[in-house]
Amino acid sequence: MSHREPPGIIAPHIPADAYRRAEATGAPVVIVVHGSTHHGIPWRRVLIPFAVAGAAALGTWGLVVALCALLDAVAHTATVIAGVAGPIGVGGITLKLTHPKH
Repeated sequence: MSHREPPGIIAPHIPADAYRRAEATGAPVVIVVHGSTHHGIPWRRVLIPFAVAGAAALGTWGLVVALCALLDAVAHTATVIAGVAGPIGVGGITLKLTHPKH
């Protein structure tokens, strides 16, 4: 973060001994203020939030894809187990989960 002077200060602090010496001898006091010639958008301030949002979006999509792959594997596993097990009966009611292949 760049350092900023509080409002109302025109020049940086001049040491008291330098000011008194200049006042006593009549020498001029030269104050050099380094100004910024950079005008425009501070790209770092703009790009960092977009990079964080992009990383969060990619991570979310990766999580969704992983969840879909997991659910697909579970569905295939349940189908194979149901095909091998055959009909399931509880209390006289039989439920056939898959149709036999002819």
